Amino acid sequence: MFAALSREDYPAVGDWVAVRELDGEKAVIHSVLPRKTIIKRKYGNKNKAGEKDETQIVAANVDVAFIVEAVNRDYSLNRLERYFALSGDGGVKPAIILNKIDLISKEELDSKLAQINDRFKGFDVIATSVADGMGLDELKKRIIKGKTYCFLGSSGAGKSSLINKLLGRDVIKTGDISLFSDRGKHITTSREMYFLDNGGIVIDNPGMREVGMADAGAGIDILFGEISVLAEKCKYADCAHISEPGCEVLSALSSGRIEQEKYSNYISLKKEAAYYKMTESEKREKDYRFGKFIKKAKKDLEKYK
Repeated sequence: MFAALSREDYPAVGDWVAVRELDGEKAVIHSVLPRKTIIKRKYGNKNKAGEKDETQIVAANVDVAFIVEAVNRDYSLNRLERYFALSGDGGVKPAIILNKIDLISKEELDSKLAQINDRFKGFDVIATSVADGMGLDELKKRIIKGKTYCFLGSSGAGKSSLINKLLGRDVIKTGDISLFSDRGKHITTSREMYFLDNGGIVIDNPGMREVGMADAGAGIDILFGEISVLAEKCKYADCAHISEPGCEVLSALSSGRIEQEKYSNYISLKKEAAYYKMTESEKREKDYRFGKFIKKAKKDLEKYK
């Protein structure tokens, strides 16, 4: 506690630590061992100290991040890309679990799988259903002894239910989906690690409403490799790929080599990552300039009226 400079310096789920045992069941943590991988995000809510935009460590020393999306809820390829960027930036291999497939027809499932495979070429995709057991054997085969797997996704996607199936018993409390809103409740409120009989390790996480980009610049470049390669050929080194002349990304967009939705998500994630990397003084200056712009625009509008 005395040596910690930020929240990231505290132990997180998945960390290995050096401890000294005391009397009874207590121990003192002396240090956190270097992390080989890390998944972290930014979130805008103020903490108890009134600070904003803190970085939150989701899990450390993770080998594979299982990103769980339910077919019947807020299924979104753009959200999957956010999770992929966060995972990739921390050195974690992402994989997709498309859950609750019993709720849709085979034709709908094939369509969604085709969309995912087209957008995320070369990544593992597992289609599962806790209700009838589809895909669970395939998921179990992916869990290897000595490896750590983190389950990420929105509330109600079925993360905890899947882990219960892997454990072979209902260890984690789960809740029903609201019939009114079709949304899940935050039953899981803390991150917890579970050890499977085969020696694999899984981490359950509360559902995320926000997936802030933290310092995920590298992860975004890896995920959008095709766009990143084009960006290196732009006329200007600081090209923002929005309206600049000689932009190879915009050229590929207009010719159809890049999909509009993929391009839009790339630009959105890059802007968000750049904003989080700014210092507080830079953010205040940016907000000040934007405030002046709004005030001037209002004055100009009054003149035209």
